[in-house]
Amino acid sequence: MPVSTTGATAAGLCAFIDASPSPFHVCRTVAAELDARGFARLAESEPWPSDGPGRHYVVRGGSLVAWATADLGAAPFRVVGAHTDSPNLRVKQQPDLASAGWQLVGLEPYGGAWLNSWLDRELGVSGRLSVRDGNTVRERLVRIDEPILRVPQLAIHLSDDRKGVTLDPQRHVNAVWGVGYEPGAFLDFVAAHAEVHPGEVLGWELMTHDLTPSRLVGRDQDLVSAPRLDNQGTCFAGLRAFLAAIEEPGAAVPVLAMFDHEEVGSQSDRGAQSDLLPAVLERVVLARGGGRGDYLAALAGSVCASGDMAHATHPNYPERHEPAHRIEVNGGPVLKVNQNLRYATDAAGAGAFALACAQAGVPLQRYVHRADLPCGSTIGPMTAARTGMSTVDVGAPQLAMHSARELMGASDVAAYAAALAAFLTPDTTGR
Repeated sequence: MPVSTTGATAAGLCAFIDASPSPFHVCRTVAAELDARGFARLAESEPWPSDGPGRHYVVRGGSLVAWATADLGAAPFRVVGAHTDSPNLRVKQQPDLASAGWQLVGLEPYGGAWLNSWLDRELGVSGRLSVRDGNTVRERLVRIDEPILRVPQLAIHLSDDRKGVTLDPQRHVNAVWGVGYEPGAFLDFVAAHAEVHPGEVLGWELMTHDLTPSRLVGRDQDLVSAPRLDNQGTCFAGLRAFLAAIEEPGAAVPVLAMFDHEEVGSQSDRGAQSDLLPAVLERVVLARGGGRGDYLAALAGSVCASGDMAHATHPNYPERHEPAHRIEVNGGPVLKVNQNLRYATDAAGAGAFALACAQAGVPLQRYVHRADLPCGSTIGPMTAARTGMSTVDVGAPQLAMHSARELMGASDVAAYAAALAAFLTPDTTGR
């Protein structure tokens, strides 16, 4: 791929991440692009159109599913899955605390956050509020890109052995944001930024985000330094692939499915273990004139690429990786295999993605986790179990996964998107 193309695509990823500090903002960013391409947002609580081909999407909290139907045939689906959430520090329900004369905001880890990476960073706050509107409740997104919070490190002189401290997630991740103590001050501050009265705020899902902008780094600017690459790297590449796929319809209905709550097990109303994807796919079949049997037949011929980021081999810890499966940054997309089904990849799914990489003209790397270390999981196994469709786990290589700031290769962004686009548009001889 030309350098100009890969650089522009990587810069696009940086802009996407900076616009999307929370899962709710990811959905808003994606929805804005879909709206610009002529997609119509549908409400799950209302009838869906049954007047032929169309471009549509639904949003359920921090999750989004989009699809484009070119005809009314009983075509199977090609799904690119991702997740919108990332490990971080989230605001407690009683956020105002005081200690030693400092005014604090009570925070707790979400997902497997690498806690030491969140220390001594200027942090903003984002998420959503539930706001009273007469006798109803409405949603208001909020984003505060000001350095209002900081989780301070303990001075080395006060540690036991000057080698650092083990962080207690209950006591050591509360954020300083002033001196003294004022009850209710934090939510009043957030409400003011959201331009609502504090008394109207009935509920909230608020989280911190690193305020350092995403950017290209390295001697040749061939690396991307950014927060939330896991898994906004896939959200961005999946969106680019999906938008390319709808311009060149293949033998399957392209679907982009982005789920919240992967980092905490996906067991929620909008996680990958929910009914969101199966319900949407069945309604798509019904809207094009099919029945339950047509839906089940479509699933039987469908394939899902569960996209999540992958571990590049760490230069300072190469012994922590499977010796025969080195993964290089800027080395192309990664096929992830685990014999104990922490990843959903089987031979059929591997074949589908390997063929897509070949058709896209990008190299393919194959990842296996060390057998003596516990392996993380993805939305892949649960998506396969919920839908019965063949599923393959894939990703793009990165370092520092689950840190407040992560690192990936700039050219991998475009290669990943190209492979996913080819996966979404199989020819009539592909599965």
